[in-house]
Amino acid sequence: MAKKAEATVEDRLRALYDLQLIDSRVDEIRNVRGELPLEVQDLEDEVEGLNTRLEKLATNLDLIDDQIKSKKNLIEEAKALIKKYSEQQKNVRNNREYNSLTKEVEFQELEIQLAEKHIKEFKVQIEQKKEVIDETKGRLKDRKTHLKHKRGELDAILAETQKEEEALIKKSEDFQKKLDERLVNAYLRIRNNVKNGLAVVPIERGASGGSFFTIPPQIQVEIASRKKVITDEHSGRILVDAELAQEEKEKMEKMFSKL
Repeated sequence: MAKKAEATVEDRLRALYDLQLIDSRVDEIRNVRGELPLEVQDLEDEVEGLNTRLEKLATNLDLIDDQIKSKKNLIEEAKALIKKYSEQQKNVRNNREYNSLTKEVEFQELEIQLAEKHIKEFKVQIEQKKEVIDETKGRLKDRKTHLKHKRGELDAILAETQKEEEALIKKSEDFQKKLDERLVNAYLRIRNNVKNGLAVVPIERGASGGSFFTIPPQIQVEIASRKKVITDEHSGRILVDAELAQEEKEKMEKMFSKL
Protein backbone atom coordinates (compact mmCIF):
# COMPACT_ATOMS: atom_id res chain seq x y z
CA MET A 1 0.00 0.00 0.00
CA ALA A 2 1.39 3.39 -1.02
CA LYS A 3 2.47 5.59 1.86
CA LYS A 4 0.53 8.87 2.16
CA ALA A 5 2.72 11.79 1.06
CA GLU A 6 3.63 14.20 3.87
CA ALA A 7 2.15 17.68 3.51
CA THR A 8 4.59 20.24 2.12
CA VAL A 9 5.22 23.59 3.79
CA GLU A 10 3.12 25.21 1.07
CA ASP A 11 0.25 22.82 1.86
CA ARG A 12 0.50 23.75 5.52
CA LEU A 13 0.58 27.48 4.71
CA ARG A 14 -2.49 27.15 2.52
CA ALA A 15 -4.32 25.16 5.20
CA LEU A 16 -3.31 27.75 7.81
CA TYR A 17 -4.56 30.63 5.69
CA ASP A 18 -7.78 28.73 4.92
CA LEU A 19 -8.23 28.21 8.66
CA GLN A 20 -7.70 31.93 9.19
CA LEU A 21 -10.29 32.82 6.54
CA ILE A 22 -12.84 30.46 8.14
CA ASP A 23 -12.24 31.79 11.64
CA SER A 24 -12.38 35.39 10.38
CA ARG A 25 -15.74 34.62 8.78
CA VAL A 26 -16.99 33.34 12.17
CA ASP A 27 -15.67 36.57 13.75
CA GLU A 28 -17.62 38.62 11.21
CA ILE A 29 -20.83 36.75 12.01
CA ARG A 30 -20.32 37.29 15.74
CA ASN A 31 -19.54 40.96 15.17
CA VAL A 32 -22.88 41.32 13.38
CA ARG A 33 -24.55 40.08 16.57
CA GLY A 34 -22.31 42.47 18.47
CA GLU A 35 -23.43 43.19 22.00
CA LEU A 36 -27.00 41.97 21.41
CA PRO A 37 -26.69 38.71 23.44
CA LEU A 38 -25.26 40.67 26.39
CA GLU A 39 -27.96 43.34 26.05
CA VAL A 40 -30.66 40.66 26.04
CA GLN A 41 -29.11 38.98 29.09
CA ASP A 42 -28.88 42.31 30.96
CA LEU A 43 -32.51 43.08 30.16
CA GLU A 44 -33.62 39.60 31.26
CA ASP A 45 -31.74 40.08 34.54
CA GLU A 46 -33.32 43.53 35.01
CA VAL A 47 -36.84 42.19 34.34
CA GLU A 48 -36.25 39.35 36.80
CA GLY A 49 -34.98 41.84 39.39
CA LEU A 50 -38.03 44.09 38.95
CA ASN A 51 -40.38 41.11 39.29
CA THR A 52 -38.60 40.09 42.49
CA ARG A 53 -38.89 43.65 43.79
CA LEU A 54 -42.64 43.68 43.09
CA GLU A 55 -43.06 40.37 44.91
CA LYS A 56 -41.22 41.75 47.96
CA LEU A 57 -43.29 44.95 47.92
CA ALA A 58 -46.50 42.90 47.72
CA THR A 59 -45.31 40.78 50.65
CA ASN A 60 -44.53 43.94 52.64
CA LEU A 61 -48.03 45.28 51.94
CA ASP A 62 -49.54 42.04 53.22
CA LEU A 63 -47.44 42.29 56.39
CA ILE A 64 -48.54 45.90 56.96
CA ASP A 65 -52.19 44.89 56.44
CA ASP A 66 -51.72 42.16 59.04
CA GLN A 67 -50.22 44.71 61.46
CA ILE A 68 -53.16 47.07 60.90
CA LYS A 69 -55.61 44.22 61.60
CA SER A 70 -53.63 43.36 64.74
CA LYS A 71 -53.81 46.96 65.96
CA LYS A 72 -57.55 47.13 65.21
CA ASN A 73 -58.06 43.94 67.23
CA LEU A 74 -56.04 45.46 70.06
CA ILE A 75 -58.30 48.56 69.98
CA GLU A 76 -61.42 46.39 70.19
CA GLU A 77 -59.96 44.43 73.10
CA ALA A 78 -58.99 47.68 74.86
CA LYS A 79 -62.53 49.07 74.39
CA ALA A 80 -63.95 45.87 75.82
CA LEU A 81 -61.65 46.16 78.84
CA ILE A 82 -62.57 49.84 79.34
CA LYS A 83 -66.23 48.85 79.34
CA LYS A 84 -65.50 46.04 81.79
CA TYR A 85 -63.47 48.26 84.16
CA SER A 86 -66.08 51.05 83.96
CA GLU A 87 -68.79 48.58 85.02
CA GLN A 88 -66.60 47.31 87.87
CA GLN A 89 -66.11 50.88 89.10
CA LYS A 90 -69.83 51.03 89.88
CA ASN A 91 -69.46 48.23 92.42
CA VAL A 92 -66.19 49.14 94.21
CA ARG A 93 -66.05 49.15 98.00
CA ASN A 94 -63.32 51.78 98.47
CA ASN A 95 -61.30 54.52 96.74
CA ARG A 96 -58.26 52.30 96.30
CA GLU A 97 -60.18 49.85 94.12
CA TYR A 98 -61.75 52.74 92.21
CA ASN A 99 -58.36 54.39 91.55
CA SER A 100 -56.85 51.09 90.47
CA LEU A 101 -59.64 50.55 87.93
CA THR A 102 -59.28 54.17 86.77
CA LYS A 103 -55.61 53.58 86.02
CA GLU A 104 -56.52 50.44 84.06
CA VAL A 105 -59.03 52.45 82.00
CA GLU A 106 -56.45 55.19 81.37
CA PHE A 107 -53.88 52.58 80.34
CA GLN A 108 -56.28 51.02 77.84
CA GLU A 109 -57.14 54.49 76.47
CA LEU A 110 -53.40 55.10 75.93
CA GLU A 111 -53.15 51.71 74.22
CA ILE A 112 -55.96 52.76 71.87
CA GLN A 113 -54.27 56.10 71.10
CA LEU A 114 -50.94 54.37 70.40
CA ALA A 115 -52.58 51.74 68.21
CA GLU A 116 -54.44 54.45 66.23
CA LYS A 117 -51.14 56.33 65.77
CA HIS A 118 -49.49 53.14 64.47
CA ILE A 119 -52.40 52.51 62.09
CA LYS A 120 -51.98 56.01 60.63
CA GLU A 121 -48.24 55.38 60.18
CA PHE A 122 -48.93 52.03 58.54
CA LYS A 123 -51.39 53.66 56.12
CA VAL A 124 -48.76 56.23 55.14
CA GLN A 125 -46.32 53.36 54.49
CA ILE A 126 -48.94 51.65 52.34
CA GLU A 127 -49.39 54.75 50.18
CA GLN A 128 -45.62 55.14 49.81
CA LYS A 129 -45.20 51.50 48.83
CA LYS A 130 -48.09 51.72 46.37
CA GLU A 131 -46.31 54.64 44.67
CA VAL A 132 -43.12 52.57 44.44
CA ILE A 133 -45.13 49.62 43.08
CA ASP A 134 -46.73 51.80 40.38
CA GLU A 135 -43.32 53.20 39.43
CA THR A 136 -41.79 49.71 39.36
CA LYS A 137 -44.65 48.33 37.26
CA GLY A 138 -44.15 51.16 34.75
CA ARG A 139 -40.43 50.45 34.52
CA LEU A 140 -41.12 46.71 34.23
CA LYS A 141 -43.52 47.29 31.34
CA ASP A 142 -40.93 49.45 29.58
CA ARG A 143 -38.13 46.91 30.12
CA LYS A 144 -40.33 44.03 28.89
CA THR A 145 -41.13 45.95 25.70
CA HIS A 146 -37.46 46.72 25.16
CA LEU A 147 -36.52 43.10 25.86
CA LYS A 148 -39.10 41.84 23.35
CA HIS A 149 -37.63 44.16 20.71
CA LYS A 150 -34.03 43.09 21.42
CA ARG A 151 -34.97 39.40 21.47
CA GLY A 152 -36.61 39.88 18.09
CA GLU A 153 -33.44 41.47 16.71
CA LEU A 154 -31.28 38.69 18.12
CA ASP A 155 -33.57 35.90 16.91
CA ALA A 156 -33.61 37.38 13.41
CA ILE A 157 -29.81 37.55 13.28
CA LEU A 158 -29.46 34.05 14.72
CA ALA A 159 -31.92 32.68 12.18
CA GLU A 160 -29.79 34.15 9.40
CA THR A 161 -26.36 33.23 10.72
CA GLN A 162 -26.54 30.31 13.15
CA LYS A 163 -26.55 27.58 10.51
CA GLU A 164 -23.60 29.16 8.69
CA GLU A 165 -21.70 29.72 11.94
CA GLU A 166 -22.13 26.10 13.02
CA ALA A 167 -20.98 24.88 9.59
CA LEU A 168 -17.94 27.19 9.73
CA ILE A 169 -16.97 26.03 13.21
CA LYS A 170 -17.10 22.43 11.95
CA LYS A 171 -14.94 23.43 8.97
CA SER A 172 -12.47 25.14 11.31
CA GLU A 173 -12.17 21.93 13.34
CA ASP A 174 -11.64 19.92 10.14
CA PHE A 175 -8.91 22.25 8.90
CA GLN A 176 -7.17 22.14 12.28
CA LYS A 177 -6.98 18.35 11.93
CA LYS A 178 -5.08 18.81 8.66
CA LEU A 179 -2.29 20.59 10.54
CA ASP A 180 0.07 19.28 13.16
CA GLU A 181 -0.76 20.15 16.76
CA ARG A 182 2.28 22.40 17.24
CA LEU A 183 1.28 24.61 14.32
CA VAL A 184 -2.35 24.78 15.41
CA ASN A 185 -1.32 25.75 18.95
CA ALA A 186 0.95 28.49 17.57
CA TYR A 187 -1.87 29.77 15.37
CA LEU A 188 -4.38 29.82 18.25
CA ARG A 189 -1.87 31.51 20.56
CA ILE A 190 -1.19 34.29 18.02
CA ARG A 191 -4.89 34.65 17.25
CA ASN A 192 -5.72 35.10 20.93
CA ASN A 193 -2.97 37.70 21.35
CA VAL A 194 -4.03 40.05 18.54
CA LYS A 195 -7.09 42.32 18.66
CA ASN A 196 -8.58 41.43 15.29
CA GLY A 197 -7.90 37.69 15.56
CA LEU A 198 -5.65 37.70 12.45
CA ALA A 199 -2.86 35.19 13.07
CA VAL A 200 -2.05 34.55 9.39
CA VAL A 201 -1.75 37.58 7.09
CA PRO A 202 -0.52 38.22 3.53
CA ILE A 203 2.19 40.66 2.48
CA GLU A 204 0.54 43.91 1.35
CA ARG A 205 2.62 46.69 -0.22
CA GLY A 206 5.79 45.29 1.28
CA ALA A 207 4.41 45.02 4.84
CA SER A 208 2.49 42.36 6.76
CA GLY A 209 -1.28 42.81 6.63
CA GLY A 210 -2.44 45.36 9.19
CA SER A 211 1.12 46.48 9.95
CA PHE A 212 3.17 49.51 8.91
CA PHE A 213 6.50 47.75 9.34
CA THR A 214 8.14 46.94 6.01
CA ILE A 215 9.28 43.36 5.42
CA PRO A 216 12.88 43.23 4.08
CA PRO A 217 13.04 42.17 0.38
CA GLN A 218 15.04 39.03 1.20
CA ILE A 219 12.35 37.90 3.69
CA GLN A 220 9.65 38.62 1.10
CA VAL A 221 11.48 36.33 -1.35
CA GLU A 222 11.62 33.58 1.29
CA ILE A 223 7.91 33.98 2.02
CA ALA A 224 7.09 33.77 -1.70
CA SER A 225 9.17 30.58 -1.98
CA ARG A 226 6.83 28.86 0.50
CA LYS A 227 9.62 26.69 1.84
CA LYS A 228 9.17 27.49 5.53
CA VAL A 229 6.74 29.10 7.94
CA ILE A 230 7.87 32.68 8.61
CA THR A 231 6.49 35.06 11.24
CA ASP A 232 6.57 38.84 11.36
CA GLU A 233 9.18 39.92 13.90
CA HIS A 234 7.05 42.89 14.97
CA SER A 235 3.54 41.40 15.32
CA GLY A 236 4.38 37.68 15.58
CA ARG A 237 1.84 36.88 12.85
CA ILE A 238 2.46 34.09 10.33
CA LEU A 239 3.13 35.54 6.87
CA VAL A 240 2.02 34.30 3.43
CA ASP A 241 2.58 35.82 0.02
CA ALA A 242 -0.19 37.85 -1.68
CA GLU A 243 -0.60 35.39 -4.56
CA LEU A 244 -1.24 32.44 -2.26
CA ALA A 245 -3.61 34.57 -0.19
CA GLN A 246 -5.62 35.58 -3.27
CA GLU A 247 -5.88 32.01 -4.52
CA GLU A 248 -7.13 30.77 -1.14
CA LYS A 249 -9.58 33.64 -0.78
CA GLU A 250 -11.19 32.81 -4.12
CA LYS A 251 -11.34 29.12 -3.20
CA MET A 252 -12.83 29.77 0.24
CA GLU A 253 -15.39 32.29 -1.08
CA LYS A 254 -16.81 29.51 -3.25
CA MET A 255 -17.00 27.27 -0.18
CA PHE A 256 -18.68 30.00 1.89
CA SER A 257 -21.31 30.57 -0.80
CA LYS A 258 -22.38 26.92 -0.51
CA LEU A 259 -22.89 26.99 3.28
